[in-house]
Amino acid sequence: MQNRYTGDIGDYSKLGLLRALQSAGFSIGLNWYLTPDETHNSDGRHVDYLHQDEYRACDPDLWLGLKAIVDGKHREVRYMENDGILQATFFSDCLDFRGMRKAKRIERRAEWFAKSLDVMARKDIVCVDPDNGLVVPSAKGRPKENKYVLPEELARYYAQGSTVVYYQHKARRKDPFYTDQLKALLRREDLPGASGLALKFEKVSQRYYMFIVQPRHREMVEKSVQDMLSTSWGDHFRQL
Repeated sequence: MQNRYTGDIGDYSKLGLLRALQSAGFSIGLNWYLTPDETHNSDGRHVDYLHQDEYRACDPDLWLGLKAIVDGKHREVRYMENDGILQATFFSDCLDFRGMRKAKRIERRAEWFAKSLDVMARKDIVCVDPDNGLVVPSAKGRPKENKYVLPEELARYYAQGSTVVYYQHKARRKDPFYTDQLKALLRREDLPGASGLALKFEKVSQRYYMFIVQPRHREMVEKSVQDMLSTSWGDHFRQL
């Protein structure tokens, strides 16, 4: 996540999903995986949905809240950290690797993540929102690794008792590539008993929300997702 994305269609889909889970009775933690703003592209400009009734119908209160943030030019995540947007515990410390050598980046990430574990403890659901999703081999150990979530980080949230939801950007790959990634994750020994669920947001800018579900949450998570898909959100989300 970068501040410049605040209030775009990605936030609407993510926060809409988390609000549906919250309405079902889950406590929510959200780690933005915040990184410094970049300026080399026009990402974050997907805000046309704020002028379209088909999106407003999905969650009118959220739609109006994000519209106020965008129209007011308050495009920073801190403006979304309120109960009117989402009743949650937020972690918004920036994971900034600028000017750091590899050893220092590893140290910085370890400290940042340990702090996030403390903040997210005892939450039923922890959502992580990295720019790109699950780390790829070409990014491991590199300066842009902060734009990804590491498998071991997902496992450590899970070990605290949370169901974990991670954002996954869709690049030039078909759906099975990303669902296979999730299946491979679920085979890890440090995710005992976990089951998976994959949602794809298909409009405007395609993206996935991948669930690593605690056994005790499975029935309730699946029902919550089905209930959400039975609303106007079902025109935009699809379960894979």
